[in-house]
Parts: sequence; C-alpha cells; structure tokens
Amino acid sequence: MVDQSSPPPSLRSAFDTPDHKRRYVRRLFHTIAPRYDLITVVLSYGQDRRWKRRVIALAKPGSGDAVLDLACGTGDLARLAAAEGAAVVGLDLTWRMVELARAKPPTPAGRVAWLVGDMTLLPFGDRTFDLITTGYGLRNVPVLAEALREIHRVLRPGGRVWALDFNRPASAVVRFGYLVYLTLAGSALGLLLHADADTYRYIPESIRRYPGAAGVALAMRRTGFAQADWIPALGGLMALNWGIK
Repeated sequence: MVDQSSPPPSLRSAFDTPDHKRRYVRRLFHTIAPRYDLITVVLSYGQDRRWKRRVIALAKPGSGDAVLDLACGTGDLARLAAAEGAAVVGLDLTWRMVELARAKPPTPAGRVAWLVGDMTLLPFGDRTFDLITTGYGLRNVPVLAEALREIHRVLRPGGRVWALDFNRPASAVVRFGYLVYLTLAGSALGLLLHADADTYRYIPESIRRYPGAAGVALAMRRTGFAQADWIPALGGLMALNWGIK
C-alpha cells in the first residue's frame, strides 16, 4: 500500500536522502500506474516495446530458466521472458503496478509470479536466478550500489543481468538538449494527464543524478560481475546495460 504515515517528499527534496527517494518513487509510480504503458510509449518515441523485445532477444531466457524482472511495472519484460518458457518472478516497489500486471491476460507459455518488494532488499536466497531483467529500474533505486549487490547476490554463477534505461549522455551539449526536451515534454504530459507539471519532471531530474550506462557498467564490475558493458539505443540516449556474474 502507499505509505500514508507522513507526507511524501516533493520533487525538490526527493533526492535529499535514500529514504526520500524511495518514498517519492513509490508514490509517483502509484500515481502514474494507470498511464504507465502510454507514457513509456510516448517518451520513447514509440520504441519502448521494440527495445524490450531486444532485451529479451539478447538475454535469451530459456525453458526452465529462473528469471527475476525487477521494477516490473505492468509486466512487459516479465511476460516476454515467460513467453520463452522461463519461470518468472515480476517484482515492483509499487503495489498498484503489480496489481495492473497481475490483471493482464496470462502468458501462454511460462508462468509469472507477481510480488511487491524492494530491489535493494530482495526477498530471495543467494544464487536463485539464472537471469535478471529490469526496465527503467536502476535509475530509480535510492542507492545504486545496494541494488547491484542484491542483484549479484541472487544470481547464480554465470547468471546474467540486462537493464534497459534512459542514458546520461557524456556530451554536455547533447545532455543539455536531451534534458530540456524531457523536462518540457514531461511538464506538458504531467499537466495534461495529472494536472501536475512535476509528475514527469522526475525523469530528467533522475537522469541528472544517474551515472549513465558507462557508470553503471563500471559499478557492476566493482560489485563483482565478471563482465559488464552496455549497448547504445536511440543514438546513445537510451542504453541496454548487461553483466555476467
């Protein structure tokens, strides 16, 4: 459920502490959950589903694989992995997202179990999964290093992780234009869909504080992944990070 015990942090204070970010993200995604599928299409120029299919094609989940999809949202990646015959767990911080994912039609092949949980404190034993996927997940965790340690812990030796997310372009000029676009587009969508311009301004604000795909790959290697790198999408504005334990 959404925490009602104290007022949620504002966007201005959302990044002040890990707890503020966790509470802000939980409340934000509860708010946008009914519009989430629409927003991912709009802000990806209609490419979101194609990128997710590419993640699954590269990750190669197989029949009998145990797959964990983190920040599962409404379940796109989890369902694609299940369609390949994998046994999948979809986990999200926001119960409303899990509720919407669970309400979609069942997959014809592998099974999916849906769970509310925190990817910085995963409720699974060591070496449980063959593959971990996440779409727009690593950028939203309160502390990236904590999430990567948990991912590494629950992966089996040789296990893989694939993560799709916005990138933080290295070029200051490209980054400036990209963030301006996301701020303006997000403000307009926030006003139109939620009567609150700040709703999707969180995305560019989170990118400003994100190490980007190269930084995530470096953090993976420091966490203990034997291999880690990234593949650009949309000219490097988006990225697919991957790692092998």
